[in-house]
Amino acid sequence: MRDAPRSRVVITIASLGFFLVTLDISIVNVALSSIRDELGGGVVGQQWIIDGYTLLFACLLLSAGNLSDRIGAKRALAAGIVVFTLTSAACALAPSTAGLIAARCFQGAGAAIMLPASMALVREAFPDAGRRARALGVWAVGGAVAGLVGQPLGGLLTTVDWRWVFTINVPVGVGMLVPLSLVATSPRRPRPFDWAGQVLAVVGLSALVFGLIDGGHSGFGSPVVVLALALAVLAIAGFLAVQARVEHPMVPLDLFHARGVRIALPVGFAFMVGNFGNVFVVSLYLQQHLGLPPLQAGLVFVPSAVVAIAGNLCSGVVTNRFGARVAVVAGLSSMVVGLVGLAATVGRGPVVLTAVCVCFIGAGGSVAMPSVTSVVLEGVPPEQAGTASAVFNTFRQVGGAVAIAVFGALVAGDFLVGARTSFVTAAALLLGAALVSLRVPARKP
Repeated sequence: MRDAPRSRVVITIASLGFFLVTLDISIVNVALSSIRDELGGGVVGQQWIIDGYTLLFACLLLSAGNLSDRIGAKRALAAGIVVFTLTSAACALAPSTAGLIAARCFQGAGAAIMLPASMALVREAFPDAGRRARALGVWAVGGAVAGLVGQPLGGLLTTVDWRWVFTINVPVGVGMLVPLSLVATSPRRPRPFDWAGQVLAVVGLSALVFGLIDGGHSGFGSPVVVLALALAVLAIAGFLAVQARVEHPMVPLDLFHARGVRIALPVGFAFMVGNFGNVFVVSLYLQQHLGLPPLQAGLVFVPSAVVAIAGNLCSGVVTNRFGARVAVVAGLSSMVVGLVGLAATVGRGPVVLTAVCVCFIGAGGSVAMPSVTSVVLEGVPPEQAGTASAVFNTFRQVGGAVAIAVFGALVAGDFLVGARTSFVTAAALLLGAALVSLRVPARKP
């Protein structure tokens, strides 16, 4: 099959979209200290600046694929780019921490729309399976490059002014819309929308993250915190009840009958706790505890990012040679080693040791995650592959949001004690995930 007209334009735009979505998860961490110095807000404000984006991204990711089908991938991607670009400008102009958090929430919503729409547009542009696989590989490079440049670029821009961390998105977003107008209109596939499920998901996850963040600072006996956590339990229970009864659920519960899904979801959650948690805490440690300027703090993460790209390239080779079980267990074990190393050396050793420990985390995650993604689809019917991937990515983002909420509360008191507790907690979760991963089927001869 021949590629669709302007397929190269499509892959360029889609890769840029994935780059921006991933970049805004990592680039902001290094700017948090500068944002706090200008706008205030303390650790709670820093937590919500990250979690506002991650939370809405996670909550809306499941239904964003439905939106892409309903209005067409091209139109959905354009809408996501417009929302993301306008809210990036709003972040750059934010006069207060509250205004920045609100803009970050809407920015996360735009990112949630962009991600599945960009993948769908690539599928439309490359109907041949082999060509499509290579195109999706190019698309994935956008996320890998964002992981490489996010921290150092954030440090460089913050050296000038932290607002440039968000301003840089504006010209890129505008530049994406112009060539997108040349791409053929995508077909529409009307599908019912699970409004009740979507509302309950947003309410449940938002109340959970709010309760964890506020509980860490006000105490979990606070009436507001108790009410928020009770609301989270009720909303999540209501979500599961709705999914069991509606004809077209966001998350078909029979999806969890697949062994691969049951294994991969806790692994993905634990991975993001370790990944997001270590970047958040290490960024604060380097700047607020050691007093490093933003650029130097960002450069500490460069070796890890380089190692992570190499790990991504090696992951497929390891999986094909030894099976997914070896890749996942070895990768998660490497992350455990890195986190235990951070817990042992933070506040006691030179910055070089911190960079080395972060390298173990980056290398392990990059080897494990591609293999876990393949495990997700084990035993899932082809028509549910997209939904399974969306559920897996949602669990990952929720893991990241919970990590920021809990670890931020831990470091708000005695920083070093809280940081060590955070690293040990993440290591314990990942060790448990590695043990669960032993149930991944062994490689067949």
